[in-house]
Amino acid sequence: MFNKILIANRGEIACRVAATARRMAIKTVAVYSDADASAKHVAACDEAVHIGGSSPKDSYLRWQRILEAAKATGAQAVHPGYGFLSENEEFAQACADAGLVFIGPPPSAIKAMGLKAESKQLMEKAGVPLVPGYHGADQDPALLRREADSIGYPVLIKASAGGGGKGMRAVEKAADFDAALASCKREASNSFGDDAVLIEKYVQRPRHIEIQVFGDTQGNYVYLFERDCSVQRRHQKVLEEAPAPGMTAALRAQMGEAAVAAASAVNYVGAGTVEFIVEQREDGSMQFFFMEMNTRLQVEHPVTEAITGQDLVEWQLRVASGEPLPLRQDQLVLSGHAIEARICAESPDNNFLPATGTLHVYGLPACTSFERGVVRVDSGVRQGDAISPFYDSMVAKLIVHGDTREQALARLDAALAHTHIVGPSTNVQFLRHVIQSESFRKANLDTALIPREEAVLFRQERVGLSLAVASAVAHTLAQEQALEQRSAARTGWLDPWSRHDGWRSHGPSTRRFDYLFHEQSHVVQMTCLHDGALTLEVAGETGVFAFTPVTLGYDVRFGNRREIVSVYQQADVVHVFSAQGATQITVVDALAHAADGLSEGGRLTAPMPGKVVSFAVKAGDKVKRGQTLAVMEAMKMEHTIAAPGDGVVAELLFEPGDQVTEGSELLRLEA
Repeated sequence: MFNKILIANRGEIACRVAATARRMAIKTVAVYSDADASAKHVAACDEAVHIGGSSPKDSYLRWQRILEAAKATGAQAVHPGYGFLSENEEFAQACADAGLVFIGPPPSAIKAMGLKAESKQLMEKAGVPLVPGYHGADQDPALLRREADSIGYPVLIKASAGGGGKGMRAVEKAADFDAALASCKREASNSFGDDAVLIEKYVQRPRHIEIQVFGDTQGNYVYLFERDCSVQRRHQKVLEEAPAPGMTAALRAQMGEAAVAAASAVNYVGAGTVEFIVEQREDGSMQFFFMEMNTRLQVEHPVTEAITGQDLVEWQLRVASGEPLPLRQDQLVLSGHAIEARICAESPDNNFLPATGTLHVYGLPACTSFERGVVRVDSGVRQGDAISPFYDSMVAKLIVHGDTREQALARLDAALAHTHIVGPSTNVQFLRHVIQSESFRKANLDTALIPREEAVLFRQERVGLSLAVASAVAHTLAQEQALEQRSAARTGWLDPWSRHDGWRSHGPSTRRFDYLFHEQSHVVQMTCLHDGALTLEVAGETGVFAFTPVTLGYDVRFGNRREIVSVYQQADVVHVFSAQGATQITVVDALAHAADGLSEGGRLTAPMPGKVVSFAVKAGDKVKRGQTLAVMEAMKMEHTIAAPGDGVVAELLFEPGDQVTEGSELLRLEA
């Protein structure tokens, strides 16, 4: 076994590998960029080496610097994690040439499975079922369009060297093909340095089911059952679970054997995932087709660990050191049900736009980390850390395990309810909406679940104005009371004229609060009666109001409603978390906002930090509402900037390739 390994990655996966290595008494070396100098993964390892600038191309993709760090620290092996260099055959070969063990498959296997078109041809020879499509080397756009027309729409354009949902476009009709192909090729070139694509039939009602496989240097192979990853947005996974609902023992065996055949066809070693697209037929049966093989550990590997009781990183380390697989196929047992939710810094109600910023509050449920548990959270960040624009938007992975799917679902919802994040926008509430949706609860799964359930997933308000106001008022009063108590503690007496409880010698007193809730202004009146009781008037509703501070929040009562809430205030925004969901309400200072509402004219600003990829217009062009004006790239994804209304382009303020900050004015429109 190794004495020391270098982890050529960052964030959650680097912390994950370090945790298992520590348990196995293996020393670890972290590498870090400028942006990650104080990152959690640096502190999680025994040693750390700086390798370059904040951008991945200046640090985590510079494998020469990583090899130098490994040699300088005496590491015997390199664990690539996932993403970055994990599926880079050149890096794997360079490790071998430098006398380092690459904790992953051999370069030949990475090469064979790295290009989707070539891997499809290889799988066809191995007898693994394939989706009808074009996987050829000729990339002439006219030929690709003819192939798409021949296959029949809808079709899926996929970057041959792609992964993680990047370089992928679904095309519903022929008229959209050329634009989708150009965008796909551009994104593929930016992400992978290769713009080659393949064209496939877009399977109707598809499920995304993958098989975890493992091989060792002695030629042994096993599959560790399946994971259902059908719930996706932008072809990126949102929720993963194991076992796949509705999976029969016979189909599991067929898919497992096909996955092992795929791995053995390339002499695979280590952890790998064979992904299948599964067509659900009208008679209830399912047919599976090979999609691709990911030649690395997957983000969602903890659900497999939960149902098998195995540590897959430990398996990786043992196999890479030359040991045989820890278990045979007949020794692997599937137990219970597990679900993983990916918590990301993004705005689901704004087309999943990535978000950046400081994690001012990062509260998690009671959980284990990087090891099996009923509730497990694997995270590479801490409260106070910043989510930067340089890397992936994932904040954490929340994994639950139960005896049944129903129990796992209940645990997941409860755990998400106790996940409190203030800072960048996140998808936590969106995840709750998904798992509470009828389709997910009843396991009516396919990759179109999110658009199908759009009405109950987006723009939901589960807390409501009344509770949001009552919580905000309770927080304000509690803060004032705490201030008074601190003042009394300093001076030794309580000044009765400085109290904020509204007491008067006779009659009731009133106090006004102004709030903004979902862009609507609300004036709230609190009345303090002579007996000390309080009432609130909110949007025409008047009720008795009271609150009691409790651990991490308040027991709030308003009218007939009573809730335990957690409240955090950041500047003038109050964040309210309850069992039903979370919301935000803004405290309005009439004096401070006197100038609000002044028109900014025809400014169009960058919604996030990133790079300007292209402009679709030039100065003087007339544009219509919704027309594409520009394309930006941030967090490795492309985002379209559309015209908010009809107008004329007055001026372009940047050039393609320019880096811009959030809020930067990109162009000007005139009415």
